[in-house]
Amino acid sequence: MKRRTFVAATAATAATMVAPSIQAQTLPAGPVRILVGFAPGGGTDILARIVAQKLQTMWGVTVLVENRAGATGVIAAEAVAKAAPDGNTLLMAHINSHALAPALMPKLSYVVDRDFTPLTLVGITPNLLICNNDQPAKTVAELVAQCKANPGKVSFGSAGQGSAQHMALESFKLAAGVDTIHIPYKGSGPMLADLIGGQIAYSFDTMTAATPHVKSGKVRAIAQTRAKRASSYPNVPTMVEAGFPNFEATTWYGLVGPGKLPPAMAQRMNEDINKVLVMPDVVEKLAQYGAEDGGGSAQRFADFIRTEQVKWAKVVKDSNVKLDS
Repeated sequence: MKRRTFVAATAATAATMVAPSIQAQTLPAGPVRILVGFAPGGGTDILARIVAQKLQTMWGVTVLVENRAGATGVIAAEAVAKAAPDGNTLLMAHINSHALAPALMPKLSYVVDRDFTPLTLVGITPNLLICNNDQPAKTVAELVAQCKANPGKVSFGSAGQGSAQHMALESFKLAAGVDTIHIPYKGSGPMLADLIGGQIAYSFDTMTAATPHVKSGKVRAIAQTRAKRASSYPNVPTMVEAGFPNFEATTWYGLVGPGKLPPAMAQRMNEDINKVLVMPDVVEKLAQYGAEDGGGSAQRFADFIRTEQVKWAKVVKDSNVKLDS
């Protein structure tokens, strides 16, 4: 009896020691870095920090956000594509790095489907069609009329050549059949300063960047670019409502790991990120920045990325956009 008791106790002890070890294999062994391809304070950075703080508490390991700005997010994406698939290096992927860059950069060093493991879509935000208060157009129809009356003269700013804002403009030009002037800047900050100052007239800027200036009355929101109105902008019509039935140009964010991330780890991360995204304080913060419809399976995110790639490849081709070498 004593021997049986000892054996049973030993087995039980071994089981309790093995269980945490098995569980630990589904999470990174050490500190986790979430790379962000833009400067601190932008939408990608803000959302990454919201999620990182919660995952740090949940996982019991340090989760840091590391900014590697440059090439509209491509530099950070390249670093994660080359990282070891151990879960210690993740990327807050963005429309620029995962949908636009593959169409705009033939010599891109990574292949999205091969070199990344999609985890979870964090959120989708509309862009806002905005202008300074000196502009005559208060509706999309009035803006189209202004552009047609002044072909090649109405100026639109963007956060950079090949950025999501730039491609939203190209979509508008194709849909409305108008010609405009595109003025690229190095980020939304300097572009918005010139928009407010009257050096440029209009922009399709991210809701995250534009909102403080819309709320302060320094710029005017004419339309938003998702098919449905964002909850934080219930009184601003969509481009669809303005007469462009297929117009949707969003900015989106989602967590990915390097390619060949262990399936069990990817599944655990997906589940935990989904738990974070339904926390009431997280939902409230995401809503402030217009980020909606995040969460779901890794497959949902993978399918979404592929759909976006196809969509924007067509816009790039039809608009004949070429990046400066």
